[in-house]
Amino acid sequence: MIKRNIYQKLHDACLSAKGVKKGAKANGMHFNPLLHDDVQATATQALLDNGLYATCNYLTEIVPNIKQVMVVCTMRVYDVDDPTQHILVDGCSAFGNLDKFGTGNAMSYSRKYAFLNLLNLKTGIKDEDGYEPKPFEDSTEQSVEEPTYMDETIDVEDIKHELKNAKSLKDFNIAKEKHRANVEYLLRNNLRAYRQVTDIAEVRETQLNNGQ
Repeated sequence: MIKRNIYQKLHDACLSAKGVKKGAKANGMHFNPLLHDDVQATATQALLDNGLYATCNYLTEIVPNIKQVMVVCTMRVYDVDDPTQHILVDGCSAFGNLDKFGTGNAMSYSRKYAFLNLLNLKTGIKDEDGYEPKPFEDSTEQSVEEPTYMDETIDVEDIKHELKNAKSLKDFNIAKEKHRANVEYLLRNNLRAYRQVTDIAEVRETQLNNGQ
């Protein structure tokens, strides 16, 4: 049997990983959340099946100006057959409230996105039947746009679409005001998604001011 190196194992885990089925809508939510436990179960099984094991370390920092705790997850994926070999997934972060649940929530959130980034786990929607998993499909096509950093409580893609397609400054300002609370939430809880939204808003506002 040919021995696989850690990158070949990770490649096989990525190809074999099943999609993640989104959870049921909770009261007040407009769409189905992507649950941490489901992501972890899917990712962990794919890694274990290919002789890999993931561990996480966390750094926490209080951010006084927004009264939140920021948690940064550093994930290491070890080759079970050669524990001296590992792959580092660094920089996945999340914000949490300054209460007894905040740090734990932020740890789960950052770990979830470390798994998603590691294996490129797929999620999808299937007409009236709701959210259903889609298997990973190998493709040579390269995306020219940065992928949307999703948030389990805010429809980031919808906000981006509405701002990007505003036909006038009046429409733009209406959309901006409509989503103000959600964008402020992203600032506190999902900085990557917040930056994507504000980048699109700045570009579109400049275009409209220039009559484009």
